[in-house]
Amino acid sequence: MNSNLKEKAIKLRRSGYSYSEILKEVPIAKSTLSLWLRSVNLAKKQKQKITQKRIAGALKGAQARRNQKIATTKKIKDKAKKEIKNINKKDLWLIGIALYWAEGAKEHQTGTGISFSNSDDRMILLFLKWLKDIFKIKNSELIYELYIHETANIKQSQIYWSRKLSITINQLRVYLKKNKIKTIRNNIGDDYHGLVRIKVKKSSNLNRKITGWIEGIYKKL
Repeated sequence: MNSNLKEKAIKLRRSGYSYSEILKEVPIAKSTLSLWLRSVNLAKKQKQKITQKRIAGALKGAQARRNQKIATTKKIKDKAKKEIKNINKKDLWLIGIALYWAEGAKEHQTGTGISFSNSDDRMILLFLKWLKDIFKIKNSELIYELYIHETANIKQSQIYWSRKLSITINQLRVYLKKNKIKTIRNNIGDDYHGLVRIKVKKSSNLNRKITGWIEGIYKKL
């Protein structure tokens, strides 16, 4: 029986089977299989076949882990989303203050108007909602600026932001950023749309008020 199994194992090996595949066909210990096959020399074509199977197996395993990671991420995000209930006006007020504290232009004695910059359209839209719902800022009081590298698709970015902000392309002032020779940028390709800056006309006093809120929050903490 062992002679027949050994002969079968050697035949499978020379056909390009891996050890794990042979063990499924030949019910023996792995150590015994190694002993039987140690003197089996494989042709280049057979070695390539085994290597290709290993690569395919590794890719399959990597894809399975990737799919598992995607599924886990989705599960966590979906659960987290449900934890966010209705956001009232006071919630929005506090969220906006924290947002401006992080990304907005700070108030100076010489007077600085409201200015908020970001490349994340969700943050820009949240900031605009904060301005309009909390301060009743009108569209006519807003200035929209796009800062973008000269090598990017400027026209496509103008269309992208005009749609996101519900404005015309002409309302978006464009400022080109020139790359230095040694500059290395990671934000390139179709996902790069530049940075948008939102300004509010004649808003120095409002910026001072927001600064007061920020200081008040800090003291309470």
